[in-house]
Amino acid sequence: MAKNSQLGGTPETAWRAVFVIYLLCLCCGTAFAQKNPARDKAAAPAADSSGDVSGMYSFLKEGEFVQITVENDGGGKAPRVTGFISRFGEGESDKGEFLDHFFTKASLAGNKISFATKQIHGVSFEFSGTVSRGPSKSRAEEGYYVVSGTLTENTATSGGKNSSRSREISMKLFPDMDESANAEKR
Repeated sequence: MAKNSQLGGTPETAWRAVFVIYLLCLCCGTAFAQKNPARDKAAAPAADSSGDVSGMYSFLKEGEFVQITVENDGGGKAPRVTGFISRFGEGESDKGEFLDHFFTKASLAGNKISFATKQIHGVSFEFSGTVSRGPSKSRAEEGYYVVSGTLTENTATSGGKNSSRSREISMKLFPDMDESANAEKR
């Protein structure tokens, strides 16, 4: 299998570029962010996940992330959930390379969330858990929403053997740079 590091107009390349820019903005933005307790208290919603939980969440290692996008049509239907996991490869052929595992199916019902990903280089993921309000007071801070549950990593080897490893994880929503910029303007 070829490495997943093609240059050009691929979606993976575009998301990597967005992620790098996001990290640069995050580093610069948090250095200058100032706390305003009155604003943060007014901006904090109720402690449930009925708000827009879309965003970029931490994953297993620093630099890895999960992008979750929730689209509501307002017609009473279940929301459409899309996204992907962007992680570092760990195999001989992809060690240190960014690999993007796009969701093949995903759902959000109330605070229950689940997704499964495509298999890339013999690895796919399944997740089942809940979304809850985290300790942060605004989306401008890390952890405004926290996704917690069971992550199962499925691995297929060239010898035809398959293995699964499950573990409990918590993924925190990265700070919303737009929210940070708006807060600084106030």
